Amino acid sequence: MLCWLLMCVTACVVGGARGQVPDPRPDPSLYNVGVGIHDATGPAAGVNMMGYANPAQINSGIHMRLFSRAFIIDDTQRRVVFVSLDCGMMASIIKIKVMERLQQEYGDLYNNNNVILSGTHTHSGPAGYLQYLIFDITSLGFIQETLDAMVEGVFMSIKQAHDSMVPGYMYLTSGELLNSSINRSPSSYLYNPQEERDKYLYDTDKTMTLLKIVAEDGTDLGMVNWYAVHPTSMNFSNTLVSGDNKGYASQLFEKTMNPGSLPGQGKFVAAFAQANCGDVSPNIQGPRCIDTGLPCDLVSSTCNGRVKNCIASGPGKDMTESTKIIGNNQFQKAWELYHDSEAVKVSGPVQFAQQFIDISNYTVYFNDGSSATTCIPALGYSFAAGTTDGPGAFDFTQGMTDGNPFWNMISGLLHTPSPEQVACHAPKPILLDTGMLNMPYAWHPRIVDTQLGRVGQLVISAVPGEFTTMCGRRFRDQVAATFAAGGIEGMVPVIAGLSNIYTHYITTWEEYQAQRYEAASTIYGPHTCSAYMQQYSYLASAIINGETPPAGPTPPDMTPSLITLMPGVMFDGVSPGSSFGDVVAQPYPLAYIGETVTAKFVSGHPRNDVQLGGTFLTVEQLDDMGEWKVIATDASWETRFIWDRVSTLLGTSVATVKWDIPEDTAEGTYRITHTGHHRTLFRGVSQYHGVTDPFKVVQGPAEEAENRVVRQSQHRLFWWQRLFSS
Repeated sequence: MLCWLLMCVTACVVGGARGQVPDPRPDPSLYNVGVGIHDATGPAAGVNMMGYANPAQINSGIHMRLFSRAFIIDDTQRRVVFVSLDCGMMASIIKIKVMERLQQEYGDLYNNNNVILSGTHTHSGPAGYLQYLIFDITSLGFIQETLDAMVEGVFMSIKQAHDSMVPGYMYLTSGELLNSSINRSPSSYLYNPQEERDKYLYDTDKTMTLLKIVAEDGTDLGMVNWYAVHPTSMNFSNTLVSGDNKGYASQLFEKTMNPGSLPGQGKFVAAFAQANCGDVSPNIQGPRCIDTGLPCDLVSSTCNGRVKNCIASGPGKDMTESTKIIGNNQFQKAWELYHDSEAVKVSGPVQFAQQFIDISNYTVYFNDGSSATTCIPALGYSFAAGTTDGPGAFDFTQGMTDGNPFWNMISGLLHTPSPEQVACHAPKPILLDTGMLNMPYAWHPRIVDTQLGRVGQLVISAVPGEFTTMCGRRFRDQVAATFAAGGIEGMVPVIAGLSNIYTHYITTWEEYQAQRYEAASTIYGPHTCSAYMQQYSYLASAIINGETPPAGPTPPDMTPSLITLMPGVMFDGVSPGSSFGDVVAQPYPLAYIGETVTAKFVSGHPRNDVQLGGTFLTVEQLDDMGEWKVIATDASWETRFIWDRVSTLLGTSVATVKWDIPEDTAEGTYRITHTGHHRTLFRGVSQYHGVTDPFKVVQGPAEEAENRVVRQSQHRLFWWQRLFSS
């Protein structure tokens, strides 16, 4: 892989002289670069989570906060911005609102052409921020707090990157990461031509491509890599906000590079961005029937004909351990690549091309002279079956190529597809003809954002959805071939998945025939992958020739029309004799390293204030000067903030803070705090603060593991004694 990359770079440097856009700089490898990071966590409780479309998955706290990570690269003539946001997927309304903020602050310096916003695809963030109805149904509509937090986080991370720009160099490398992903639709992959599959060792992309960013004086600034894997290690039963495996990998890298800094507060920024993850699962033990332990049916992903018991898991004993393993695997590979002494220096101009297109009516021209068009969006039956990472319900199964009279009747109550629509999507049986549904507002987008960014030999393809493995491979080959045909050989293309707007999945034409979940969710029909290959080849040609594509049709801002059915927080209450912030369960006075410390507080609803840039908890250590130093927040992997509404009628709540004491924790005196906001009917929202009694943390005896169950029982007894005594 390294030899291939070196040849690509050498060819690019030589071929660049034949390109249409010259680089006037004395040193074409020296750029102005900046990095930034900011909290983007929305409401932490009471809101449906985005990804699994499970109405019962209502969040109840935070495991890790979500962050926006921004990178600005400038060659003195042009600049490009790449943002990786811990979210389910990027939304068009986020980019619209971020561009408004940027242009208020910087004028035309940043615009739709040179700003790329990409989502990591964590399934453990708050929902309600995508303006098309289909994405907000399970969240009971639009949720302003979610959108506001994401827009603020993205804007502030870009602003931080803008303000921190310095001269610097970049280095590009890649390598294989194994034992971290499987294809969750292997039977669909087999529909691709044998001769094409024979070109690859694996049925998922195992290559991680990494960009290292270093200041001219040698200071490490940041890193971004692209690797294809779903952040679905945390399954649909999880209710704590989390960046999942990619969020954890980022936290590991940043913690290592920013020793002593809290999450989100260090100067070094590490993004683990998404690629062509459409059919790629982190649950590498594979799908099994949870009732029998036997493998699921390969084609339909069912157990006794039903999908609900066919679930993939692993490699850990539970979802938290699996998240840690897959995240650590990505971190270890990125760390290895970051320190690769043979990584090649990036050299060449910064360029970009962007265009809005109507992807629902796009004509694709094939080499044999024939053509085809994409379709008005629609979802197929197997969309409702879900995946082995998160099964659906009812009697839907993967691989459905025939309709059902009952469900045809139900979907017909919304809209009956026309014969032309049915023919366009064939062999997909249409379950929801979403492109024709516009009440109370549009269910699916038709106008999408297509965008390419070039930095030297690196080409970032910002694609508006989830490409499958083989679609992504064809796409990257097409982009590289277009540059080569234009005299710029050896480009290194990466796919930045789920960028700028979300449009579900994109399979190959062959995979579409299988109609598993990914194909049923390819909403613009069987030629969608070919359409994007053609469109991005056009954008690549525009870059080569120094042209600016026509802007295309403007996507709508539908926020004035958006509806929410989720009620706000009316009020918070306390039990007689209690106050907000009171500790109702103190930590045990003595804790061993490796144990979990727990404290409980009288709480208000977290939706009263998302505390963007703040924290609902701290773990604090008493230092030698008698000062309390914060060593962990609700953004830290080792903490959990868990919120429960005890009584809806009385508005009473309890916040539980858990701290898994890391093995490298110093012995000493510690305490836990909780900060929140409570709402009254007449006086609005007020902040409160609670602090536990101090407790000691010491190194446990060698036999501590055997005594842990006994000590946990002692802890519980201690909590109850303190509760009743108060």
